Amino acid sequence: MDNVKMYIAKRVAQELCDGDVVNLGIGLPTLVTHFLSPDIHVTLQSENGIIGTGPAPTPEEADAIHYTDAGGSPAFAGPGGCYIDSSISFGFMRGGHVDVTILGALEVDAEGNLANWIIPGKKLPGMGGAMDLVIGAKRVIIAMEHTAHGAVKIFKKCRLPLTAVKCVDEIITEMGVIEVTPEGLKLVEYNPEFTVEQIQAATEAPLIIPEDIRQTAM
Repeated sequence: MDNVKMYIAKRVAQELCDGDVVNLGIGLPTLVTHFLSPDIHVTLQSENGIIGTGPAPTPEEADAIHYTDAGGSPAFAGPGGCYIDSSISFGFMRGGHVDVTILGALEVDAEGNLANWIIPGKKLPGMGGAMDLVIGAKRVIIAMEHTAHGAVKIFKKCRLPLTAVKCVDEIITEMGVIEVTPEGLKLVEYNPEFTVEQIQAATEAPLIIPEDIRQTAM
């Protein structure tokens, strides 16, 4: 499948509603803004201190910008946006003012547990704001490729150190859309390029397959 990341980002964009305050994780989630409908206006929040992040700066603008987003890329506040310090930003996230956070993941499991910050033995500066986001946001969407070079990423139980427990609401991959429910993971939508059997084979956790499962239409 060509342009897997773009496909996922385009599907994730359909989940956002007009007026949402949205935090985008680094990597794939940042692509979501390319696919927002003209009728959908969201406020982007960057955990390191911007509410109302503007569009990506041009190379010329980037040279003059001294602010960055959470991923370290040049960023600035758009019209009506503002810069805030870290304490206010994290208070904003922890206070439940973010409607949706969209993050990548190393692993997710059937209980909605998330591991997305470290692989043991590899150096990393720290967890960052992920733990605050997934607990404070009203809705947590994981946007990721379904497997990592063929290796499973959706487990019965995460194996890597957790970012947070029972925090994930929805998983969107190139194969389909999976909701986290009290009964387990429910495949509510699938990409017709794959069969339901192929999706289950790429997922360690058992999937609930509803009778009214739909195909992705984009």
